[in-house]
Amino acid sequence: MSRNTLRRLPMIVSIVPALILQIVPLPDWADMARPDFLIITVLFWSMMAPRVGGLALAFVCGLLLDLFQGLVLGQHALAACLPAYLAMRLHLRLRLFPVLHQALMVFLLLALYQFVLFWIDGITGHPVSHWARWLPPFTGALLWPVWIGLLGHAYQRT
Repeated sequence: MSRNTLRRLPMIVSIVPALILQIVPLPDWADMARPDFLIITVLFWSMMAPRVGGLALAFVCGLLLDLFQGLVLGQHALAACLPAYLAMRLHLRLRLFPVLHQALMVFLLLALYQFVLFWIDGITGHPVSHWARWLPPFTGALLWPVWIGLLGHAYQRT
């Protein structure tokens, strides 16, 4: 394997379980509060290794979400690229923050992601859901310290 492929291997290995956690069917009460596992993983790699992760990773992961969920093709890809871009632009600052401050920033980036999805749903004429749409940014921010601990081990090995 080439050196570049070895650098991307932990990223790919972490994306697969995040995609599985994102598309596994859950009961309605749990599905409303499901964190955006895939976007949180994209944000992690955009912050910690922006040259390996970044916009291409966000776009591909967004397309995968669109394919698996049967939504408008490109909806999640567009919505994932904006927070990933901001995480890449601010990655040097964000990495210096304590984990709780990072969780606050991740909350804001996930809220931006949900807002873009909300906006696209409004433009395409899909029914705009109720207040539960805004729960995943909260649960994603709560999950961030645990998620960064799990993915941090994969990042350390690269």
